[in-house]
Amino acid sequence: MFRVLKVGVLLSAFILLVACSPKLDWRTVQSPQERYSALFPGKPDKLERHIPYQDQELNQTLEAAKVDDDIYSIGTIQVPVNQAAVTEKIVVKLKSNLLDRAKASGGTVIEESTTYQTNNRQRLATTDYFITFNLNERAQQQMRVRWITRQSSNGDAMIYQVSVLHSNANGDSPKILLSQEEYANFFNEFYPE
Repeated sequence: MFRVLKVGVLLSAFILLVACSPKLDWRTVQSPQERYSALFPGKPDKLERHIPYQDQELNQTLEAAKVDDDIYSIGTIQVPVNQAAVTEKIVVKLKSNLLDRAKASGGTVIEESTTYQTNNRQRLATTDYFITFNLNERAQQQMRVRWITRQSSNGDAMIYQVSVLHSNANGDSPKILLSQEEYANFFNEFYPE
């Protein structure tokens, strides 16, 4: 009798634990080479590659975690000292590639001024972009993205693209959907050096 009761209590506790487990497994990720820390909703995968720019290759790193219909990602491009003067041109190119693609699909782009916080707790201005991509008459993707540029003491620059891509969007406003707490945490807890 006692054994059956004990098994019943353990089974009930297990069921409650599983039922209460959130789908988001938030964890702080330190990326010293990319000079940031971030809060991801799952263990991110990391991809590194070289991208050509003006007869030179730049290092690009992408850390991303997929949770259901969402991809949370941070892309980093390291611009060496001898190319630091073209950092803003690179950012403009990144923005125009993404925003022009959204507009070409018949989608929308909403801009919102906001701030981010550095590792030393300094608040700086930035802009969030809430984007809708129309894939066909029924399917949409929505994205929230921000670009941040940080100059380091050694003269090189880091370009960060912090974004969440939501698939299977139902037509709601991307600004309303992607401002919810589960998405806002990802943006608010990104701290570049």
